[in-house]
Amino acid sequence: MNLEKIFEHNEDWINKRLDQDKQYFDKLSSGQNPEVLYIGCSDSRVTAEELLGAEPGEVFVHRNIANMVIGLDLNTTSVLDYAVEHLKVKHIIVCGHYNCGGIKSAMIPKDLGIMNPWLRNIRDVYRLHSEELNAIENEGMRYNRLVELNVQEQCVNAVKNPFVQKAMQNGLQVHGWVFDLFSGKLIDLELDFDKILKNIKEIYDID
Repeated sequence: MNLEKIFEHNEDWINKRLDQDKQYFDKLSSGQNPEVLYIGCSDSRVTAEELLGAEPGEVFVHRNIANMVIGLDLNTTSVLDYAVEHLKVKHIIVCGHYNCGGIKSAMIPKDLGIMNPWLRNIRDVYRLHSEELNAIENEGMRYNRLVELNVQEQCVNAVKNPFVQKAMQNGLQVHGWVFDLFSGKLIDLELDFDKILKNIKEIYDID
């Protein structure tokens, strides 16, 4: 990528926006009121706003390797808290994608240095669902299923937070999606949280 071109594109973008609305940047700078928190992967092929067809100010975005929601990660937890408690978002979307490098790296049996603690959380997802995953003979299909199960578990991790549970009682919805790089489609996993959380509700429920 030619870095000088970035500034040229920026100027073109400014002019385009001002042609559409002379007050565009006045409105943009006045504040944000997004209804959606999007937690996605840092993969350069998966950009939240483009996938969702969203304009600036419509989606609060957090991205990390393999779209993880880890309780001890203050970055993600702070984003969750700010989005739910202060921005009052109506939807939390955890979106993974097929052919995810983070998921594949987690399945490599070797030392990956500083990445090890992060990838261990994905390996824990595999351990939780090892019976189902090990029964899938096709390696590609097994990876894709792990992508889906990882999204599910990260949604569960989000719901474990008391402030998320309280907001869900007032209408907040949590969604697990997957982006199919091979077709460009967004897939709603249609997670049944009542069923998924049934066995752990006693431990994590704040009521």
